[in-house]
Amino acid sequence: MATNDSMPVAVVTGASQGIGRKTAEVFDALGWSLVLIDIQQIDLSGYKDAVAFTGDITDENFVSITAADSFEKFGRIDALVNNAGISNIESALETSVATYRKVLEVNLVAPFLLCKAFGEVMLNAGSGSIVNISSVAGLQGVADRSAYNASKHGLIGLTRTLAVEWGARGVRVNAVCPGWVKTEMDHKDQAGGSYTDLDITNHVPMARFARPEDIAQAIVWLCDSSKSGFVNGVALPVDGGWTADGSWQSLRLEQRD
Repeated sequence: MATNDSMPVAVVTGASQGIGRKTAEVFDALGWSLVLIDIQQIDLSGYKDAVAFTGDITDENFVSITAADSFEKFGRIDALVNNAGISNIESALETSVATYRKVLEVNLVAPFLLCKAFGEVMLNAGSGSIVNISSVAGLQGVADRSAYNASKHGLIGLTRTLAVEWGARGVRVNAVCPGWVKTEMDHKDQAGGSYTDLDITNHVPMARFARPEDIAQAIVWLCDSSKSGFVNGVALPVDGGWTADGSWQSLRLEQRD
């Protein structure tokens, strides 16, 4: 078991690709030790000090064992990033109850289980930071995403509740709300024909998709108590201005060169 003067430890779910992978890389570059969790195998090459757990985060037993094994390995947990999630694009009338429940299980119930298991370790230590990855779809309504939107709105509600319950005990809980990011999830969603790059870039005031690095830097900032130590209970949009823009399309595009 590690001693309390060891390097800080971050837990990242959905760490095999996309935002999760980039977040792990940023932590690693800053000297953090890592607990990486995914339902897929994780490539640990290139990390200085990392362990990987492969399994289903909706399984309470798997989450409990992973938390116990992580604490046994490192002796501390300083940050939890609940990044793993799944998408679903179809109208509400076409969304089956089974699909709706699956999205909620992965995107909302699993973060609750992880917050409980790893949050207890942080609460016992009197310090820590949890960052839940919501979405602009957790702040607004986006058509044809009833299950996804509900899960991400719910995740912000969970974030605020835990921030209120745990803040005085030294554990901060915040959410990051990315706009559209160029990741494997975006490629899969676009392959279904529901939107194009221009649908996104024409809406975003910064006229581009987010990069995983953009989101990862915001996450790591929220995990660093020396930089964000009094930030608690926020839902931080990292969206290039998506949620700020109430313009109609022609007015929006007039602002560009």
